[in-house]
Amino acid sequence: MTGRLVLGGAPLGQPGDVGPRLREAMASADVLAVEDTRRLHRLAADLGVTFTGRIVTFHESVELSRLPGLLEALSGGATVLLLTDAGMPSVSDPGYTLVRAAIEAGIPVTSVPGPSAVTTALAVSGLPVDRFCFEGFLPRKGGERRSLLASLAGERRTMVFFESPHRLADALADAAGAFGAGREAAVCRELTKTYEEIRRGPLAELVEWAAEGVRGEITLVVAGAPEVAVELSAAELAAEVAAEEAAGATRKDAIRAVVVRTGLPRRTVYDAVVAAKGGSPVEA
Repeated sequence: MTGRLVLGGAPLGQPGDVGPRLREAMASADVLAVEDTRRLHRLAADLGVTFTGRIVTFHESVELSRLPGLLEALSGGATVLLLTDAGMPSVSDPGYTLVRAAIEAGIPVTSVPGPSAVTTALAVSGLPVDRFCFEGFLPRKGGERRSLLASLAGERRTMVFFESPHRLADALADAAGAFGAGREAAVCRELTKTYEEIRRGPLAELVEWAAEGVRGEITLVVAGAPEVAVELSAAELAAEVAAEEAAGATRKDAIRAVVVRTGLPRRTVYDAVVAAKGGSPVEA
């Protein structure tokens, strides 16, 4: 007899968003694998839930070491409820490794759906929602962040990111550099909580706002690239590539970023760079 793994969607900030199914799952689970035990007890108190199952911490630093014990419990018939601090487990939160391990072991995996900062921010952003992509947390290091954003400059779908409040201003500035100062975006702060704030506007305006300092959980939504290809002179194309290189990109990655952003053929961009250097166009 095998048990089952249940992924529970925890509230983003308001306990009242939790439905009766999650309350029941918390009360009846044999094992509760949670990112933070303090948050679990706080949520249980807010919901008036009493649980009798065994509590196991399951956060990033212990995720791999907890797998054998949880798989043993599941194989023995236990129902394991996985809860992270907020939103759905495994979406930029612990859980993916356990889900994969359970599936490979033939153990049923199900969920009690709940809030997600990704879709909540997308819905309130006012940006197109018919097609979107989730890119998770942006890289901490500036060069890596700029390279990633440059690679997404031509992405047509609306993009959703997570970001730390103390890196938000730099991330917005880098996004403006990669996507253009006028690209529309929305910063969603403290979603569903008491001090929820949604700031919408061009990236340049959001950069100025964030420079004053921002607190709380941040989800950033950025509009996709326009369909019309950008038309630039050879000198302007070379300057775009030079700017990418100055930000830390290699020549190859810089050219690729400009190709994606402008929609122009790679050969056109490459020849512009070579001409600016005073050389003859030779394929790299």
